[in-house]
Formats: sequence, structure tokens, C-alpha cells
Amino acid sequence: MSYNLDTEVLYQGTTLQGIVRNPETPAIYPSSAYILDDMEDYLFADKGGRYYYNRSANPNRDELGAAVSFLEKGGKTLICSSGMAAISTVLLSLLKNGDHVVMNQAVYGETVELAKWILPGYGIEVSFVDFTDLEAVRNAVKENTKMFYTEVIANPLTLVTDLDEVTTIAHTQGILTVVDSTFTTPFVYRPLEHGADIVLHSMTKYFGGHSDLTGGCVTASEELIDRINPEYLLLGCCLDPVSSWMFLRSVKTMSMRVRAQNRNAVKIAEALSEDPHVREVYHPSLPDHPQHELASRVFDTEYGYGAMLSFRLEDDHEKVSAFMKSLKLIRYLGTLGGIRTTFTHPRTAFRNNFSGEELDGMGLAEGLVRISVGAEDSRDLIEDLKQALSAMDK
Repeated sequence: MSYNLDTEVLYQGTTLQGIVRNPETPAIYPSSAYILDDMEDYLFADKGGRYYYNRSANPNRDELGAAVSFLEKGGKTLICSSGMAAISTVLLSLLKNGDHVVMNQAVYGETVELAKWILPGYGIEVSFVDFTDLEAVRNAVKENTKMFYTEVIANPLTLVTDLDEVTTIAHTQGILTVVDSTFTTPFVYRPLEHGADIVLHSMTKYFGGHSDLTGGCVTASEELIDRINPEYLLLGCCLDPVSSWMFLRSVKTMSMRVRAQNRNAVKIAEALSEDPHVREVYHPSLPDHPQHELASRVFDTEYGYGAMLSFRLEDDHEKVSAFMKSLKLIRYLGTLGGIRTTFTHPRTAFRNNFSGEELDGMGLAEGLVRISVGAEDSRDLIEDLKQALSAMDK
């Protein structure tokens, strides 16, 4: 049948001629929908039999999810549009009115905001506890406690949670344990192997690794993922195909990046510890870190202790500002995990969200600086830090 030009052009080039098998690089599937044969085919697709609508399922998200599940040794992974999308999806799908959560008081600031400002509106109660104090965790449990929520390495003071002990408490009382493992990455630590039920990541950080992608993931048993999936679909937080493809590409170099970044972090932490301008250094590799022994025992130290470290200068706004402005190589960036070294000022990041007293309680002192260590030559990074610290004396 012959069609007019305006119609015909819409259908040209849409069907491959020839056989395409096993490309070295996976294809990108940007299609928002897939053509169905008939009503029976739709019903088959709607039950998960094949792809039919991008929000429901996409080959690029599924390929990335398979890679994450392999790294975390989990049953299945959902790929989300951001780390906060992953966190929100898990909390809103597994908690209901009348439930109680015991949350580590040292977690990502926006997770705290979600717990304080959003969850109470759904009738969900949250208690913030120091997860390095196991007795405090036990005492926080109530009859309606349904979830423990923690990070492995807390931001920004790098406190390490003894997840084996925490999950033992949880398991005896039928409580789910959800762990944000963004700082550790699955190369350093895999929470599911330490009793956690669900592991989350802001993939924006080390999975992406180049500060050019935003995404998140949720890994758990297939049973738990099936419970989370309906809200995941209805909240519409799925990641787009192109970003999923780029994340999978970045995963291929993740072990090399993480290894180099983590090794640099140890060297920088040691150098900062010797500088007279620095009051304290927070990194689990250091022998005086309160959880150094724990971290050395449970982390895969072949990869290191994580690439995030913090250090405290004098609590003088002008001097801290002078230090920051004197850095030549290391830049101020509102994220972390990239292949280039960056820093941020934790107190400033939340000045508009919390009072001064609240910031003090969170350990966000004026002199605290957080560094996300990259993969540069460590000697260059240490030299940049030293010259910037010396500038505080001028």
C-alpha cells in the first residue's frame, strides 16, 4: 500500500536489516514503549513477560541492575533516578501509619530531613540514635519498630557501624535493616553479607564516578524487591535508559577508581594528621579512629577504608575560608565520589536547614572540612593541602 510522504517518513529506518548479535558494547534502548501484537501479548507483557513500557521496565536498567546485584551479592536491584529516590521509595513502600523506625543519628542530611519532615505526615515515628552505642539501639526498640536505618560510614565524621551486631538485634525482633552503603561501595563492604536486608546507594557518587550522572539503587532479596516494586512504579522514580547505559559503562572502571581513591585517602589522612594546623582527622584507616579495629576487621582493606575523610581546623570562619580559597587543585563541589578530589564545608551545606545548636549536635563544627578523595597523584594533593593550610597563617 502506498502512503503519503508525511506518513511514510515516520516509519523509515525503524526496522533493522540483517542480524545484530552480541555487540561488544550493549545497545541503548530509549524507546518509551514497545509495539504489542495483540491483547494477549499485552497481558503477557504486563505480567513481566517482556518489555512494553519504559517506566515499567527497560533493558538498560535491567542490565545495570544485574551488575549491581552481582557486586552486592543480592537477589535483585531496582535502579532509581537518584539516591534520594531510592531512599524515599524504600521508606514509603515498607512503612505505614503507626510504624516506628530507629535511625542512625549520623546519616545523610537530607535523609534526616525526610525522616523529620515527611515521614511524620504519614504517621511514621522516627527515633534518632547513636548506632555506635549498641545498648542505645536496643533501648530504642518499641513494639511497633519495623526498621533500622543506618549508613556504614557516617557522614561527615566517618563513624563506622558494627552491622553484624546491629542486624543481630534486628533479627531477634523481626526488624528489617536498611543500609546506605554509598561511602563504602561494594568493593569495600557488602552489607547483605553482614545481615542487612536492603542495601542502598546514591549511584551519583562512586558508581558514576565522574560527577556527570545522577541515580540510585536498591538491592535486596527478590521477595523484598517485589514488595517495594509497586511503589517504585507508582512513584515514577525510574532512571532513564541513557543514564543507565552510562552507569553500566562506569561500573567497568569502578574497582580501579575506588582502589586508587581509597589508597590516596589513607595517605592524605596520614599527612593531615601530622600538620599542626589540623586539630583532628576523621578516617577509619587511622589507628586513633574509634572504629579502626572494627573497620580493619570487616572492610576489604585491599580496597581500603573509603575515600571520604574529614578534618577539623580552628573554628574560625575567616581562617577556614582562607584555607579553602588557597586550594589550587582541590575544588569546592556539592557532591562526592568523583574521580577528581573535591571538598565541601558540611556546616554551610545545612545552615539554611538547621539551627546552630542542631548543627553542633550533628558534629558539624565551623572548622570541619570534608574531602572526597580522587585518583590524582597523592603527592600533588598533599602538596596542595599543605600550601593551603600554611596560608591560614598569613
